[in-house]
Amino acid sequence: MLSRIRRLVPLLVCTWVSIAQAQGSIEERYRATADRLIDAALADSAAYRRLGDMVDTFGHRLSGSASLEHAIDWVLAQMNRDGLAARTEPVMVPHWVRGNESAELVEPRPVKLAMLGLGGSVGTPPGGVTAEVLVVSSFEELERRAAEAKGKIVLFDEPFTNYGETVRYRVNGANAAARAGAVASLIRTVASYSIHSPHTGVMIYDSTVNRIPHAAIAVEDAMMLHRMQDRGQKIVIHLTMGAQMLPDAPSRNVMAEIRGTERPNEVVVLGGHMDSWDVGQGAMDDGGGVVAAWEAVRLMQKLGLRPRRTIRVVGWVNEENGGRGGEAYLAAHTGERHVLAIESDGGVFRPLGFGFTGSDSAIVTVRQIAGLLRRIGADSIEKGGGGSDIEPLMGTGVPGMGLNTDAIRYFWFHHSDGDTLDKLDPRELAMCVATMAVMAYVAADLPDPLPR
Repeated sequence: MLSRIRRLVPLLVCTWVSIAQAQGSIEERYRATADRLIDAALADSAAYRRLGDMVDTFGHRLSGSASLEHAIDWVLAQMNRDGLAARTEPVMVPHWVRGNESAELVEPRPVKLAMLGLGGSVGTPPGGVTAEVLVVSSFEELERRAAEAKGKIVLFDEPFTNYGETVRYRVNGANAAARAGAVASLIRTVASYSIHSPHTGVMIYDSTVNRIPHAAIAVEDAMMLHRMQDRGQKIVIHLTMGAQMLPDAPSRNVMAEIRGTERPNEVVVLGGHMDSWDVGQGAMDDGGGVVAAWEAVRLMQKLGLRPRRTIRVVGWVNEENGGRGGEAYLAAHTGERHVLAIESDGGVFRPLGFGFTGSDSAIVTVRQIAGLLRRIGADSIEKGGGGSDIEPLMGTGVPGMGLNTDAIRYFWFHHSDGDTLDKLDPRELAMCVATMAVMAYVAADLPDPLPR
């Protein structure tokens, strides 16, 4: 027996060496393919033109709107024209409508304020609300001054620090104001820069308090009102909002795929969200994310690249005010094994790499794949990342990642009338296409799936 083992050892060693040499490193095995994808993505402005076609033709795409459904029809037709296996899957979505709205300063002088109602807010009575204003800088200040808030409109004038911190006033401001007896609430818009441009976004009501109207006003107006209060001037605003929540409406996730050659039931999914707020064009948030992922898969198809696993691009719906698209996708695909989920929802500016959530062994592999993107400066992998639409999948243990970009300007335009095509650069969008294409393709073609 011992002699037999001795005879086998050299054979086993040779076999292991042969396998290692054949496989090589990820960079060695996939460099040529990665370069083909990068070159194809950077060859022209196809993604930018396609994004322009969508946002110029259909405009903003709020859940429940006709413009969203027309845009989905168009994407489905274009994906099929690309030769991809495209389809839609049904999703019921919330249907909030803004209606007519305005905010006017009555005292100490008449002036029209720049405002946007926040998504999910109730409206005012038909004649609007006229009330004195209490300006506070934080939830804590409101608690200290709660006795002064009764019967007033509370304005939260909280300067932007970072999105996660400042967005609390948009999401929960109405609840805090209602607890203090306010008749309506306003926030200094959640933006890192402003040219008198209010930003909308979702807010949530607490079932334990009265539902009061909730809106954002421009940074400049909020600061002006705060200065007036500091001078001891009486501030009165007339607020009118026609917002209402209608019954849920039918919508769809739209998707296309390249079926895997060896393991078609193992899936790498990538995408962004089709819906946007009802202002601007939703070009940056998140039409660009959808198109970048779509173009990545189209280029694989064009170049004849067929990975071992299925690669699926998805335009999820209702990310902005409900997350129903991501939830419906998970429910519809329980029979598949997702090995990686990738989302682009941070603006398709110059790509830096990805934020990744997964096991320590998986991040080692992901960093090796990212090395293929070094030539375009998109090789950074940070711990922690994902996206709202892939969060349900990640909750089941699927590794997830979000595209990281040089997004210093993102919160200048996010959720505002300024989110239009011209804020994006064709070359940077093409680089995002290349980044997503390389990561998705290699992850889908590796001999073994990313370890969980």
